[in-house]
Amino acid sequence: MFELVFAQGWDCYFYKMDKSVQKPIMKKIQQLKFLGKTRHLEHGLPFFVVEAGQYRICFEEWSNKRVIVFAGSHKQYEKWYKTI
Repeated sequence: MFELVFAQGWDCYFYKMDKSVQKPIMKKIQQLKFLGKTRHLEHGLPFFVVEAGQYRICFEEWSNKRVIVFAGSHKQYEKWYKTI
């Protein structure tokens, strides 16, 4: 089981979404406590990605912690990805 930690600024796109969209994304974030297999963002970067429909959640993993750094749509994800 992983402990979830939220990085500062992770929600800059999340809170702009409709409440009906936020709910399933938050549910997926909560599943990250137990989710074993995830996809690496790119070789050499410390981020992992999970999909929640057309939305993306990015996080870093440190031993027993998962630090949520981004949650947003695919378009917002591409914009965020270019800034890292």
